[in-house]
Amino acid sequence: MEWEIVIGLEVHTQLSTNTKIFSGASTAFGSEPNTQADAVSIALPGVLPVLNKGAVERAIKFGLAVGAYIAPRSVFARKNYFYPDLPKGYQISQMDLPVVGAGALTIQVEPLSGNAKPYEKVVRITRAHLEEDAGKSVHGASQGLTGIDLNRAGTPLLEIVSEPDMSSAAEAVAYAKALHSMVRWIGICDGNMQEGSFRCDVNVSVRKPGEPLGTRREIKNLNSFKFMQQAIDYEVQWQIDTLENGGKVQQATILFNPDTGETRSMRSKEDAHDYRYFPDPDLLPLDITPAMIEAVRATLPELPQAKSGRYTSEYGLSAYDAASLTASREMAEFFDASVSMVGAAHAKLCANWLIGEVSAQLNRDGLDIAKCPISATQFGGMLARIADGTISNSGAKEVFRALWSEGGTADAIIEAKGLKQVSDGGAIEKIVAEVMAANADKVAEYRGGKDKLFGFFVGAAMKASQGKANPVQLNEVLKQKLAG
Repeated sequence: MEWEIVIGLEVHTQLSTNTKIFSGASTAFGSEPNTQADAVSIALPGVLPVLNKGAVERAIKFGLAVGAYIAPRSVFARKNYFYPDLPKGYQISQMDLPVVGAGALTIQVEPLSGNAKPYEKVVRITRAHLEEDAGKSVHGASQGLTGIDLNRAGTPLLEIVSEPDMSSAAEAVAYAKALHSMVRWIGICDGNMQEGSFRCDVNVSVRKPGEPLGTRREIKNLNSFKFMQQAIDYEVQWQIDTLENGGKVQQATILFNPDTGETRSMRSKEDAHDYRYFPDPDLLPLDITPAMIEAVRATLPELPQAKSGRYTSEYGLSAYDAASLTASREMAEFFDASVSMVGAAHAKLCANWLIGEVSAQLNRDGLDIAKCPISATQFGGMLARIADGTISNSGAKEVFRALWSEGGTADAIIEAKGLKQVSDGGAIEKIVAEVMAANADKVAEYRGGKDKLFGFFVGAAMKASQGKANPVQLNEVLKQKLAG
């Protein structure tokens, strides 16, 4: 029986301000519990919230990056509900008039299985609204008891809500990754998922083709792309099995247990009216002027899609290479700095090395490009020596390994290890002559029609040169001499 999967995401992005959204308390991670829970964050009598301008600017920046509508006027509301770690008994958020309206994000989807090819998809963004975070329950803090840490209460969040445009775990993961890359790219969030700076709630439902949307269940607080994929796959299968066995899916908030790979119900899911939203009487409506929007627009870097397009048009890179190089701002900046050293004519060489050898070594060492032990200057210096024929590809790999483990410069390593390629025409002709003299029988066979022996001569000549002969020149000389 065919089923359609319908997925929408709500992503909580912690904004990179130094202070909280309505007070001057620090947002630094890792402080002793409850040392950053100021009077405003816990709503002591007589305190008043004051909106953090930096949080508003970051919200506008996101809206501009995804081509969204920026509301000239938005309103803060009180969202009433009970959590043990919600000190006020309500959360200041936005409901009817969010700061960011409809936008869209283009994603590259890598199918998780089978032979399907990658494809592009546009995911619509419904809205993005500002709100404050709640505190944190610390379970098992003391002999089975639960403690409350209110340091996080009042931390600024931008909740980004998508339309239900995704139809597989692969698409949901691709969207979450693209969003994660975007908020880091424009500098509004550090994206640290382990510290809770980027958390995803995933709404999942299934239906028969052509039928109305099914009942959704919301998987809360996923902070790993791997867990997101596993949670969605399990939940989809659970809903299908439930419906096919005559059961009914009840709207609920659920949690994913990565140890068991299963989802479990946390509580029945509330609708908006259950929260009893009403405008916050202590906060005036937020007015955003065109001048403010343009001031924020001026701070935007070149965005991934524009940069990717420039790489294909200016450097002739493939769409795949360009997408790989713009997967993070750090990777793109490393590429740009390297190309500036070696020249635009060798951009493809730079891309091949970054996507190939460099990325593979980063993966082996569990690093990202921001922590690469080779600087763009060192890397560009090595590429320059490949480009001008000073070293061969095999020599370049040896230089790369030395740069990675020991540092220094490509020129110094080439000199110390004797890796300089032999490009002198006379020297190469002498090597070829010696190889041909030592293998006169094979020369005769080659000239008699055994063309496959050409590889033998290349190998013998490279061995004779101790791997230092310029392979392009060597091939040309061999073809001339063997032709007789």
